Amino acid sequence: MKTDTIAAIATAMGRGGIGIIRISGDEAFNIIDRIYRPKSGKKQLSKKKSHTIHYGFIADGEEIIDEVMVSIMKAPNTYTREDVAEINCHGGITVTRKILELVLRNGARLAEPGEFTKRAFLNGRIDLSQAEAVCDIINAGNEIALKNSLKQLRGQELEIIKGLRDNLLRDTAYIEAAIDDPEHISLDGFSRELHEHVEKYCKIIERLITGSRSGKLIKEGIKTVILGKPNVGKSSLMNLLVREDRAIVTDIAGTTRDTLEETIVLENNITLKIIDTAGIRKTDDAVEKIGIEKAVRMAREADLVIYVLDSSTPIDENDESILSLIEDKKAILLLNKSDLEPRITMDDIRKKTNHPIISTSFTERKGVDELEKMIMEMFFQENITQSEEIFITSERHVEAFKNALEALNMVKESIEGGMPEDLYTIDLMNAYEELGRIIGENAGEDLINMIFAEFCMGK
Repeated sequence: MKTDTIAAIATAMGRGGIGIIRISGDEAFNIIDRIYRPKSGKKQLSKKKSHTIHYGFIADGEEIIDEVMVSIMKAPNTYTREDVAEINCHGGITVTRKILELVLRNGARLAEPGEFTKRAFLNGRIDLSQAEAVCDIINAGNEIALKNSLKQLRGQELEIIKGLRDNLLRDTAYIEAAIDDPEHISLDGFSRELHEHVEKYCKIIERLITGSRSGKLIKEGIKTVILGKPNVGKSSLMNLLVREDRAIVTDIAGTTRDTLEETIVLENNITLKIIDTAGIRKTDDAVEKIGIEKAVRMAREADLVIYVLDSSTPIDENDESILSLIEDKKAILLLNKSDLEPRITMDDIRKKTNHPIISTSFTERKGVDELEKMIMEMFFQENITQSEEIFITSERHVEAFKNALEALNMVKESIEGGMPEDLYTIDLMNAYEELGRIIGENAGEDLINMIFAEFCMGK
């Protein structure tokens, strides 16, 4: 680990009320003492009490650069567990860059992306799963994702993993002690007891793996494709959900020839990555054909298809082809234009599909609230906004949990097959080590660098 002093701008670049330059390392206070000029008094900031803030100026020699507030935080009770100073200056690209350049000239090195959090991990303040949670908090696209990331940062996942690992270690230690000292420690009946233990561990891990499907959708959003024939109201639905005129709406069939994509957060705090597609129909237009092929491909890849039908026109072969396409997909059918004379009824559609159907009129915004509620119910079995559970969002964590589960299932098979007890310990320790991977135990440098490379500068 590099032990030099690092610095970076911790706030977003651009115009703003406040800019923050963060410094961490052994030389942080010496650097500040060289460039800080107090409004009154002569005491160096390095001599001040920890976790205090001070008003003054940053100066390059005789030149005053900005009026600032400087926070002093002494190790080990800091974000990185190193000495940390933060300069709060006026926002703006020029002034923050000028102060950062001055800090670098006085002995600091420009921090790599995520290096402050990396030091927090390497110095033992947080584990690797908590470090990943910091990145997830920054990137949270909705309130549910934010709350879930905060649970992870506060150690909810860590607590589960530590509990499992402690129990695995206890079971392994008992078996090994009994093998070493059979006169005083008996394994009679322990296989049955261990089987019960492992069953319990498996249920905990299985629940986390199952919840990770929701976690992925919470973090990344539900990839949602709006599908239908031309001029049925797909673009109108897109505009209603986005709450602005994002898509062109006309009476001319085939207006949308390519896909339009938006990320939106519904009122229930669920994120949709919503895609408006070209109307599906038979056509000789080469450009329109490309758009239709893309629409079909995206529908196959989607988490959810919203299929819009025009209730004022009868079902035709284009509708039949769409129904065939989405037969095995999660889909919601919207029978639109309910304000017009109907040529299709809900019963007509129910004869052709088992997918849920909602009667809508986009000109009156009828059915949109029901659609949002149905999406929530379709993807989340419980009221996810009120859930106290943590949802695993990292593919890395899911892979490790699956590997741990596989090892524990091997233990169960060994017990059920009457294998010797000393063989159980191999798979028990494999599960222990897989769970340790999640929190960064024995993490290799490549993995650590890969995780922290996803962070922004200054964090």
